[in-house]
Amino acid sequence: MTSDKLNGRQLFEKIGKPSKIVAPMVDQSELAWRILSRKYGATLAYTPMFHAKLFATSEKYRKDMWCELDGDEKIDRPLVVQFCANDPEYLLQAAKLVQNKCDAVDLNIGCPQGIARKGKYGAFLMEDWDLISRLISTLHEHLDVPVTAKIRVFPEREKTLEYAKMILKSGAQFLTVHGRLREQKGQQTGLADWEIIKYLRDNLPQDTVFFANGNILYPEDISRCMNKIHCDGVMSAEGNLYNPGIFNTEHTNEKDKIFPRVDKLLREYFEIVKSCEGSHASKIAMKSHFFKILRPFLPLNTDIRSNIATMKATTSFNDWEEKVVKLVEERVQAIFNEPNIYEKDVITVGETQLWGGAYRTVPYWRCQPYFRPVNGVTADKRLTDALKAATETTTVESDTGSEPGSLKRKSEDEIPHARGKETKV
Repeated sequence: MTSDKLNGRQLFEKIGKPSKIVAPMVDQSELAWRILSRKYGATLAYTPMFHAKLFATSEKYRKDMWCELDGDEKIDRPLVVQFCANDPEYLLQAAKLVQNKCDAVDLNIGCPQGIARKGKYGAFLMEDWDLISRLISTLHEHLDVPVTAKIRVFPEREKTLEYAKMILKSGAQFLTVHGRLREQKGQQTGLADWEIIKYLRDNLPQDTVFFANGNILYPEDISRCMNKIHCDGVMSAEGNLYNPGIFNTEHTNEKDKIFPRVDKLLREYFEIVKSCEGSHASKIAMKSHFFKILRPFLPLNTDIRSNIATMKATTSFNDWEEKVVKLVEERVQAIFNEPNIYEKDVITVGETQLWGGAYRTVPYWRCQPYFRPVNGVTADKRLTDALKAATETTTVESDTGSEPGSLKRKSEDEIPHARGKETKV
C-alpha cells in the first residue's frame, strides 16, 4: 500500500460524502444510465460487474465493457469499478487498467446467480475466506486507488460479523451490505433484513464507511434506512432501474422529479445514449432500460412493446426514435391534453405498512416501483401479508408477572424478516 493512498473515510470525504448510490448491476449500470441517475440525484455510481480475467486478457471484452468516456472527470465521477474474480493476479491486472479512471475498485462477493456458481465468484466465494482475503489484500497493497467490497449475509449474525471484520482487516475501505442471503434470488428473493445490517453497523468500527442495500422503493426510504441503520449511504439496484427519481430526496414534493413522466425520462435517457459515443455497453443496455422505464405504460400500448421487442443493438437511432421514442411522446402528450388531466395525474399515498413505509398509487404514465408477480401475487401484497402474520403471533408470557395466555403484539423491531416468500423490492 502506498503511503499516500486514501483510507476509507478520507476517500468518502474527498468524493463528497455520497449517500445515494447506483448499485453495480450486470449490463445495467453502464455509462449512460449512470449519467442519467446522477441527473436525478445519485451521488455515487458503480459500474456493472466486470469479469476480471476477461477484462485483463480479452481486448474485445474490454472494448465492449469500457470506453474513453467511462470514468471521465466531467460526466462520470465519482465512480467505483466493480470486478468479480477468483484469482488475485488477474484481478490486479484488470484493476490496474482502470485505476486512473475511477475513485476505487470494488470486489463483488455478493452475486448469487448461477453463472457465479459455475465460475466460482461472487457470493459463491463466501466459504473461502482465505481467497477473499487474498483478493482484497492484493489490491490494497498494489493498487493506486482504494479497494472496496460488497457482500451478502449469512443466516447467522455472528458469522456475518466475523466475515465483515475479515474483509475490512484485509484492506476493504468501503463495505456495502446487501441484507439478503445468497439463496434469496429469483422467486426466493424475499425482504432484505435491515436488522442484520444494523447489527453489523453497530458492531463494526465506527469509522468504517458503511453502505446499506435493499428494500428501497421511494425517496423517503433512503432517509428511513439511514436513520434506522446509521449508515453512510444507501445503494439501490432495481428501484433505481424502474425509477431513477428514487434518488431525488430533495424534491419529494415535486412529482416530476420523483415520479418522472415516462416520455420525458425516455427522451432524456435516449439523448444521453446517443451522446455516449464509443460506449457499446450503453447501446447494448438500451433495450432493457426502455422496457423498465416504460413498464407501467406498455400494457396499454402493446404496439410499442412489440416495436421494442424487435430492436437490436445494431438498430439505428433513427428507428428507435421513430418507432418508440416519438410514439411514447405523442401518446403521453395526448393524455396531458385531456381537460381533466389535473384530476387524473395524482399520486396517492397509502397507509404506513408494517415494514415502515407506505405504498403509492402512481399513474401509468409515470415511472414507479415494480412489484414482480410470483404465482399471480405481487410482492407488495406478499410482503404485507407476511409481516401482518408475524405481528399476529401469539406469545404466552410466563415468569414475567403477566397472566398466562396473555397476548403480546410484536413491535416492528421484533418482527423477523420473512425469507423466501416475497420478491425483492
